[in-house]
Amino acid sequence: MDYQRKTIGILTSGGDCPGLNAAIRGVAKPAVELYGMKVIGFANGYRGLMEGHSIELSSSDLSGILTEGGTILGTSREPFKQLVKNQDKIDQMIKNYKKFSLDCLVVLGGNGTHKTANLLKQHGLNIIGLPKTIDNDLYGTDFTFGFHSAVDIATEVIDRIHSTAQSHSRAMIIELMGHKAGWLSLYAGIAGGADIILIPELPYSIDNVINKLNQRHAMGKKFSIIVVAEGAISKAEAKMSKKQFKASRSDMTYSSIGYKIAKQIEEKTNFETRVTVPGYQQRGGTPSAYDRVLATKFGTYALSLILKSDYGLAVGITDNVVSARPLEEIAGKLKVVPKDHMLIKSGFALGTCFGQD
Repeated sequence: MDYQRKTIGILTSGGDCPGLNAAIRGVAKPAVELYGMKVIGFANGYRGLMEGHSIELSSSDLSGILTEGGTILGTSREPFKQLVKNQDKIDQMIKNYKKFSLDCLVVLGGNGTHKTANLLKQHGLNIIGLPKTIDNDLYGTDFTFGFHSAVDIATEVIDRIHSTAQSHSRAMIIELMGHKAGWLSLYAGIAGGADIILIPELPYSIDNVINKLNQRHAMGKKFSIIVVAEGAISKAEAKMSKKQFKASRSDMTYSSIGYKIAKQIEEKTNFETRVTVPGYQQRGGTPSAYDRVLATKFGTYALSLILKSDYGLAVGITDNVVSARPLEEIAGKLKVVPKDHMLIKSGFALGTCFGQD
C-alpha cells in the first residue's frame, strides 16, 4: 500500500471539550510525519465540510497542541434533524469529500456527530468516529475523552464549595452538566463526597432530599453538599408524557433545576441554601493526563484502521481495551447510568442520598 496516496479529512463537531486537540494530534502527527499522508482539517465541524473551509495540517500545526483545550479546527453544531431534512447540505458534504479526494473522514464528536457520521457512511463515504463528550453518554465505549477532565474540574468545584458550606452552615447545591445522563454528576459527586446526588436516571423525591438534610442536621452536621445534574427530574415529572414534561419545564419560574430545588429546601426547612453553576468551565481548559492518553490512543487507533482501509467504524474503549464497532451500532443510542451501577452501590453504602425511597 502506498500510504502517500491516502488523504485524510478530520473535523471536530458539537460542543468543545478537553482532549480534542490531543485526538487530532494522535491521528494526524503519525499520518503526516511517519506515513507521508495528507491530512486536511475542516473548520467548524460539518459546516466546514459543507462550505469547503479547510487547511492542510502540517507538523508545525500539530506541534504543542497536546496540552491545549478546545480545538484548533473550531467546532459548531449542525442538528441531525435539520440535516436529514436538508438534502442539499448532505449533498454538499459529499461533493466536498470528493473534491478534496478524501480516502477517509475522521469525525470527533458525541451522539449527534456520530448520527451524522453514520448518515454519511450510508451515502458511501469512508468514515471513522472518535468519541468525545464530557457527558460520557456515547454508546459503545466505557469512557469518552473530555469526561475525566470535566470530572476533575467539577470535583474541584465541590471541594472548594465544602469550605464555604461548612463556614456558613449552609446547604450548597452544585449544578453540573448532563441533560439526559448523570455520569458527570455521579463521578464528581462521589469523588467530592457529596451528601446528595440527583441524576436523571434516578427520579428524586424532594421529601427524601429534605429527610436526608434533617438527618444530617440532627446528627450535628450543619452543612450539606448536594450535586444536581441539570437534567435531574422528580418522580412526578418521570410519570409525565414528553409533552407534559416540556410544558412543565417551560412554565418553571426558575432558571434551572438547581434553583428550584434550593427554593424547595428553604421553604420546607430553615436551612440557608445557595446554588453554584460552574457551567462552561466544565468544558474548558487543558485536558487531564488521563484524557490526553485516552485521546491519543483513540487517534492512533483510528489511523491504524485507516492504514488497513477499515472504515465505517466508531472507536471506543471497553474494559481498558481500545477497539471499534460499526457506526450503525453506535448512532442514535444514548448510554445512561444503570440503576445498579457500581458507583451508585458505593454511594448507598457510604450513606449518599440519591433522592430515592
